[in-house]
Amino acid sequence: MVSSLPSLPSVLGTDPSSCILDAFRTAIAKRVSDALPPLTIEQAYTGVDYGKKGVDFTVALPRFRLPGKPDELAKKVITDFQPDDFVSSITHDRQFLHFQLNTASLIREVLNQIHTLTYDSPTGKPSYGTNTSGAGKKLVIEYSSPNIAKSFHVGHLRSTIIGAFLDNLYKTCGWEVISLNYLGDWGTQFGMITTGFEKYGSQEELEKDAIKHLYDVYVKVSKDADSDPNVKVEAAKWFKRMEDGDESALANWRVWREMSVKKYIEEYERLNVSFKVYTGESEVGKEWQDRALERLEEMGLISDADGAKLVDLEKWKLGKAVLRKANGTSIYLTRDLGGAIERWEKYHFDKMIYVVASQQDLHLSQFFKMLSLMEFPWADRLEHVNYGLVLGMSTRKGTAVFLDQIIREASSVMHEQMKRNEVKYNNIEDPEMVAREVGITGIKIQDMAAKRRINNYTFNWDRMLSFEGDTGPYLQYAHVRLTSMERKNPELIPLPPPSQIDTSSLTSSQHARDIAILLGSYPDVVKTALKTHEPSGVVTFAFRLAHAISSAWETLIVKGEEDVEKARARLWLYLCARDVLGAAMRLLSIRPLERM
Repeated sequence: MVSSLPSLPSVLGTDPSSCILDAFRTAIAKRVSDALPPLTIEQAYTGVDYGKKGVDFTVALPRFRLPGKPDELAKKVITDFQPDDFVSSITHDRQFLHFQLNTASLIREVLNQIHTLTYDSPTGKPSYGTNTSGAGKKLVIEYSSPNIAKSFHVGHLRSTIIGAFLDNLYKTCGWEVISLNYLGDWGTQFGMITTGFEKYGSQEELEKDAIKHLYDVYVKVSKDADSDPNVKVEAAKWFKRMEDGDESALANWRVWREMSVKKYIEEYERLNVSFKVYTGESEVGKEWQDRALERLEEMGLISDADGAKLVDLEKWKLGKAVLRKANGTSIYLTRDLGGAIERWEKYHFDKMIYVVASQQDLHLSQFFKMLSLMEFPWADRLEHVNYGLVLGMSTRKGTAVFLDQIIREASSVMHEQMKRNEVKYNNIEDPEMVAREVGITGIKIQDMAAKRRINNYTFNWDRMLSFEGDTGPYLQYAHVRLTSMERKNPELIPLPPPSQIDTSSLTSSQHARDIAILLGSYPDVVKTALKTHEPSGVVTFAFRLAHAISSAWETLIVKGEEDVEKARARLWLYLCARDVLGAAMRLLSIRPLERM
């Protein structure tokens, strides 16, 4: 539905057709620039910020560095002010001007835009909150990257959750995204497993759960190696044969890798995560690694230390980096360098992101520095998105740090809680799936709620499973409650087209206004997340929306409202809120539930 607001000049970087608040901000900027020449509308627009509590937008006058005192400037803007379709009032407070939007226009325009972009989107898919800022650009993103033969460990969980969010976020902003799961599928640990498999391997256990069995073998053979140095010597020989392409050394490894990838795909599906490409250290072509070494040699950056190859990065306070061991086998830094060159040749990306823990800051800095020293013109397109650790994540008995055990326990506790309400429980088609989704939501939200992803956080079972406060289950409950509105009010469904819904009754409700301005801000929340790479902004938005809806239930009733026009308008508001809350949850890689 086309906006019924008066036309305005267009301001670069704004798009009222996807974010209606851009139109309101432009109207404010026009007022300010008209009253304060030589200020342009573009300059004025940069000064229109969201207001603090109870105020829609605020302009800080000193930021424009105009001649005259703030009081005099404010007076010029306020003199002869007449309310219009955009702004209902302006108040002056010291150096600030506060603008209150026209409530009737705000509610009508926000709901119209959400409805149109959710159900009549040009792409045919719900697109409220999306933008085209990345159109024509390509992102390669590497995240999760567990080690084969080591079960999916909680240590990889943060990379998976943050990476999946960034993957969704860039797609939402119009980028073409190639998501890579770069598996740890090479290195001396495979020499260890091959050595150990002869002694501890079982084909039956392998077929049951390849990742778990290979991990068990690795643990046992590592224990042997502690008391017998020959085990490591034997393992190194095996790996050397693998590096040299010896088929008899590679045969088992190939089977293990394939079985492990199959198991990983199942685990990621549960987490609502998928990758375009499963790759790994083993797939980095030797020629690319050699090319990286040659380039560094040519530039005089490599030195020899007892047969090992080193790059001296002391000048940049990055220490010395080993590129090749004395026995000629590669290490993961060499493979990272080769892999980056190979990816550039293959994808010609505009940006490549590595989602890797902050413990690897030095490694990534060394790696990026070397590519820069090699004078690759694309070296500045690489970015490290780092994060802190999850502390204390184990089952509630304090054992196990494997993700599937955490998920199983979270699901079973949720299942027990759901059974307490027999009536609701009997209405759920697949209670086990619902319990699992609520459990996974709890895990993800606790992870992404941390204000800054760089901070460590302590995993807390009670908080994760609670329906009270800012938790994953609370968000799912808010979505389920909104979804139930159609089921509970069948006489109002289907709603008439937006042009036939009278929203004027909502203008007298502060609750409706609060919800509308929050809903209108969602496209900005997405744009901010793209700048910061922080999921917490989207999580905070989802909670604020859930709280605003929860506050409105008692006064903005639908069931029992005798005035049909009022009931329809309120139901429409709640359904728009459901659509936006669902979009925010999907952006966070959470599957919104309809019943629980």
